[in-house]
Amino acid sequence: MPASSSVVEGVFETLIRGGTVINADGLSRGDIGIAAGKVAAIIAPGEAAEARTVVDASGSFVLPGLVDAHAHLRDPGLTHKEDFSSGTHAAALGGVTTVLDMPTDEPWTATAEQLDDKMATAEGRIHVDVGLQAVVSRDLSPVPRLLGLAPVSFELFTADVPDAFLFDTLDTVAGALRAFRDADTLIGISPGDQSILTGSTARDRSGTIAAFLDSRPPLAEANGIARALVAAASTEARVHVRQINSELGVETWSRLRGMADATVETTPQNLFFTAQDYEAQGANLKASPPLRSPHDIDALRAALSAGLIDIVATDHAPHAPAEKAASYSAFADIPGGMPGLQTLLPTMLRLVDEGLIALHDLVRMCSRNPAERFGLGRRKGRVAVGYDADLLILDPRRSSTVANADQVSRAGYTPFDGWTVKARLTNVFLRGHEIVREGRLVGQAQGKIVTRES
Repeated sequence: MPASSSVVEGVFETLIRGGTVINADGLSRGDIGIAAGKVAAIIAPGEAAEARTVVDASGSFVLPGLVDAHAHLRDPGLTHKEDFSSGTHAAALGGVTTVLDMPTDEPWTATAEQLDDKMATAEGRIHVDVGLQAVVSRDLSPVPRLLGLAPVSFELFTADVPDAFLFDTLDTVAGALRAFRDADTLIGISPGDQSILTGSTARDRSGTIAAFLDSRPPLAEANGIARALVAAASTEARVHVRQINSELGVETWSRLRGMADATVETTPQNLFFTAQDYEAQGANLKASPPLRSPHDIDALRAALSAGLIDIVATDHAPHAPAEKAASYSAFADIPGGMPGLQTLLPTMLRLVDEGLIALHDLVRMCSRNPAERFGLGRRKGRVAVGYDADLLILDPRRSSTVANADQVSRAGYTPFDGWTVKARLTNVFLRGHEIVREGRLVGQAQGKIVTRES
């Protein structure tokens, strides 16, 4: 990490003293000087410097703010489930300083006008920075104007969505990717298989958990991954495969990932819960892809530890408590999704506590990689001179416990209720401004919409 060797001229706005800095490439000691929202200098521990505000981080770790590459803030149109304010409040308390918001609201973000309206809706209401993602529709004519607004990615769906957004064959996937051949952007692909979904529904209309699992099996995920990578290789498109969670999916990814410019993600829930947990938590865990077997989780964890998973994101997708609690004729009809923004950091710290990953791996998968992949890599994801001063102070001498009562998402719960980790997030900074102190928001909403770097 760069560090100055002489006394810094001038006065910093904030100086964070005494911490151990964690970046994706390891740890180092240094005091962090902040000015104009950026990391202005990293100086030797204790080196003379002046600042208007000095923060004592002695004995603590300083990490870059997390970047959640997969979240549904539900705004506009579905704000009874979540909105920009409540979702980014949850993100801030969880150390997620940049949220990349998916386009599946009401309406779906499919045109430049809809993207521009969504940006305006967020203004003045977001507690952290937000990057917006646009959806690829079967009508590709909006793509050029959408590109002009620089969304952080475009999302392409291969199953389980309205027909206007469904790319259910290799031909249609490849055709869509060709529209982005010369574009400096990223295409996120959810690896489903509509043919298996349709066939399984015809075979089993019981509405049970087993029927839901059969409708979205590992075979569908693996075929979706293979199709995405082959199509990307043939069109030279840059793709990001959305959450995978099966052994077959991991094996397919590991064998084919070198074919294309591609990355992959998974989610915390897929690293901890199995299909057996539906019996205890039921609707609160229902989402897509469905939870898998213990054997699949073991394979996914092994891939994570081996560095085969590029990004861990939450798929934060809250619903109103009444929606989850209602009675449904089929398990598949329960609204899919769960909150995750406020618990990304503690769930990843749980993996650190278990020895599966190290702190710098957490930063790699939840800060640096998503920032770089989604076009924010020159300002987000690192504690480094010139980068946004999005910083977390983590005290390893204090434990913390996740609790339903502390959740600020409109979902009102977390599947990780009662989990304890061996560290406590004490301070969160967004572009140099302290926005969270000891679990509470500080000041007004200061988030901005961020767009893809050209």
